[in-house]
Formats: sequence, structure tokens, C-alpha cells
Amino acid sequence: MRGGTAHAGDAAGAAGYHARRTLPLRVEAVRQLRRRRTLVAFAVVVALPIVVWAAFAIGGRPRDRGDVPTLVDVATSSGLNFALAVVFVSSGFLLTLPVALFFGDTVASEAGWSSLRYLLAAPVPRARLLVSKAVVAFVFSALAVLALPAVALAVGTAAYGWGGLDLPTGGSLPAGSAAARFAVIVVYVFVSQLAVAGLAFWLSTVTDAPLGAVGGAVGAAILSNILDAITALGPVRQVLPTHWQFAWADLLQPGAEWSGMLKGTSVAVSFAIVFLALAFRRFRTKDIVS
Repeated sequence: MRGGTAHAGDAAGAAGYHARRTLPLRVEAVRQLRRRRTLVAFAVVVALPIVVWAAFAIGGRPRDRGDVPTLVDVATSSGLNFALAVVFVSSGFLLTLPVALFFGDTVASEAGWSSLRYLLAAPVPRARLLVSKAVVAFVFSALAVLALPAVALAVGTAAYGWGGLDLPTGGSLPAGSAAARFAVIVVYVFVSQLAVAGLAFWLSTVTDAPLGAVGGAVGAAILSNILDAITALGPVRQVLPTHWQFAWADLLQPGAEWSGMLKGTSVAVSFAIVFLALAFRRFRTKDIVS
């Protein structure tokens, strides 16, 4: 007998029972917010901009390294420059961690604590449980990813002032236009992580080990980056989930280019939809024994 199925069926006709009232999003959000890993994840993303600012304060202004200029080279020009530099150094790997953590840990941790079967016996329908956990993981991941550039912009503005965006290749963008593009960049950085989110969520329904789900998603992102560096793969690299993660750099020019970001969004969303469908399909027939 699959855990939770019989109980859910018996309770379906019980007086006052409504599936939509089980495991409210508010309750699930409070449960996740009280967990130590949530506080640690937010502490890391909030602390990083401060650490980067301290590094510049101790080491002085970035020096021209003589190779291809990057956003780090102009990081101290303004608050916007600093915020974009922080996003640049963190979006390749660091921001993958909280997304993989919130999505990969959400179901597997319940199984690891032997509390999943009790949730289903409450009874919480399986689809309802997954929807609640996916929505809360999405919100927490978005807040974590958006918190980093928000804090970086505040720290950078306090340290270097508000002004236009100096481009590493020369020229600048006025503050108003640069701020609007920065907002778009921040949203795209989160969207580009949806493939990792979907994979982590699916793995969370496959294994009872949270570390396996989180590590599997992070490992897949690392493997995707390695394969993307192999130019011999040619056009095949364009379907890799991390290939378009820095497509937002196309906005850092007087004439913004959107095609790369549109392709990156389509790839990330497609991966997310496939993995979410696999997660619901897997969890619907999974034997819950823990």
C-alpha cells in the first residue's frame, strides 16, 4: 500500500474536509523559514557584497590586468557598477547553491526525517503537497537570488555613490537607463537558474537523502559548465542549461541585444517544466515508507 493513499481516500468524504485547506502556503513557508539552512543561505548572499566591498577597501581600486576587461575592472565607479560586478562573480556558481538547496531539500528532507508519511496521512493530497513545497521553494529561491543584487546595490551606492554605469569596453549608460537594465538582468539571473531548480526538485522526489538531491543538481550545473567550455561540441552547447547564463551581458552596451536572453529563458523554462512534470509523475506513484 502506498503511504497516504488510503487515508486520503477515507478522508475525502469526511465532514469539513477540503483538500485545498491542507498544508497552507503560510504554514509551509513558516516551517521552511525556521530551518537553519534557510537562515544560513540568506546570510551568505547578504554577506557576499559586504565581503567584496571589504576586499576593494583593503586592496584598493581594481587594476587593469591587460587582458579582456570585465565588470570587476570598473566595479568602484558607481553603485550600479559595484552591484553588477557582484552579480558577475556570483551568478556562475554561488547563486546556484540556494536554488538547489531550497528545491532539492524540500521533499527529501521530509522523507529523511520520517515525517513525509505523516504529512500524507494528515491527509494532504500528494499533488497539493508538491505544489505547496514547489511554490515556497520558488519564493525563497527568488528572494535569495534577488537579495544579493539588492544588498550589493545598497552597499555600492553607500561606498561609491549613485551614478551612471561605466562599461568595461568604454562608454557609459545614464543612471536611469542603467537601473532599468539592471532590474531586467537581476530577473534574468533568477530565470536562468530555473533548470537547476527543476532538476533539484525532481531529485528530491527520487531520493530520501537531501544532500543527494542538492549535490546532484549542483553537480549537473558544474558538468554543464564543463561541457559548455568544450567548443568542439558546437551548436550542441546551446541546449545546455548554463550556456546562456551570462547572456545578460548583451544589455551592457548602448544598443541592447535581447536574443541571447530570450534563448536562455526558453532553455531554462523548458528544462524546468520537464523536470517538474517528472517530479509530479514520480511522486504520484512513489511508495512512501519514511
